[in-house]
Amino acid sequence: MALKDIGNSIFDMASVGLVVGRKLYARALADERELDPGIVTRAVDALHPERLPVKVAGIIEETASTKTLRLVPAGDRPLFPFRAGQFVTIFLEVEGVRTSRAYSISSPPTRLGSIDITVRRMPAGFVSKYLVDEVAVGDTFEISGPGGFFYHEPLADTKDLVFLAGGSGITPFMSMIRTAIEVKSDLRMQLIYGSRTDDDVIFWDELSDLACGCENVAVDLVLSEPPEKYEGVCGLLDAGNIESIVGDIAGKTFYMCGPLAMYGLCCEALETLAVPARRVKKEASGPPPDIALAEGWPADIPPDAVFTLKIADTRKSLDVPAGEPLLNSLERNGIEIDNLCRAGECGVCRAALVEGSVFMPESVAVRKSDLAYGYIHPCMSYPVSDLKIRL
Repeated sequence: MALKDIGNSIFDMASVGLVVGRKLYARALADERELDPGIVTRAVDALHPERLPVKVAGIIEETASTKTLRLVPAGDRPLFPFRAGQFVTIFLEVEGVRTSRAYSISSPPTRLGSIDITVRRMPAGFVSKYLVDEVAVGDTFEISGPGGFFYHEPLADTKDLVFLAGGSGITPFMSMIRTAIEVKSDLRMQLIYGSRTDDDVIFWDELSDLACGCENVAVDLVLSEPPEKYEGVCGLLDAGNIESIVGDIAGKTFYMCGPLAMYGLCCEALETLAVPARRVKKEASGPPPDIALAEGWPADIPPDAVFTLKIADTRKSLDVPAGEPLLNSLERNGIEIDNLCRAGECGVCRAALVEGSVFMPESVAVRKSDLAYGYIHPCMSYPVSDLKIRL
């Protein structure tokens, strides 16, 4: 078979399988003179499609407020490869509004044929309430390919890992831990899981079993509102508790994932413990429950203040509340724009700010060049004046 034919054959992923397809692709790349000019683009699309239809094959109740949705392909295309710790974005319609949300994958990439997302119902949640309370087996959605950089990178990270998880922030760590156990990895993992009460702990039975059966995995629970006679660690994920659990921090890489309030506490704790910045990895955090509590929010603007948003080069004008990300406001008014992480990290939704001012939390990773030329990330941009943007 000619090399170019080998290369073209990888695109029938449903029949040859991802592993075989990737091997054939590697062989095809061995001789660039034989390659079809479009082979790389088609290969990337075959392995990581922008959108993939999926079906809910199973629902697992983890806690009273949390469920795991097991997703399988709804069409002929197989699932994509991903790295433990990455997320997918689910695209759906809720109450007539086309929207999306990003959720970390909680299953390991070694499980072929399905992926899990674990969703906690948030008190003011729009999509989370729908996914937890209304979605049923057989429902279909579209999801994105895998995204994010919250995974172990052997070239840069050490083999001693400390996971700082808060609430539903446990989900990417479950994928990492499950993967390490299945492939018999030599990574050493210390999970410190902060939760308000013991009833809120997700995956606790499995984590306890894994920790007892695997010498490379240690699990510690920290409760801020413990029950009577609780003998475990109490309080928050502060420097004292982290140090008492971890001990010597030298040579360890710290990962953190959880609510926005946890990040400030943990970052301060790790700085106190003299953990080098290069040894700290943070998962992007989405919009906080109350943006007015974020550091730097203008005190003279209440979250319920309403401003006018004009879309450049159109006649569209919208009323947008200060306390809601612009992306949410656009979607509520039937305006869809490309997006992925909804946490200000990926830049897929970037738009030009023509007039006015917005507030973006410090966690939003806007490139310096974008800031210089007036670009914003609507998923984490809050209006603090009347605005005009160009989509």
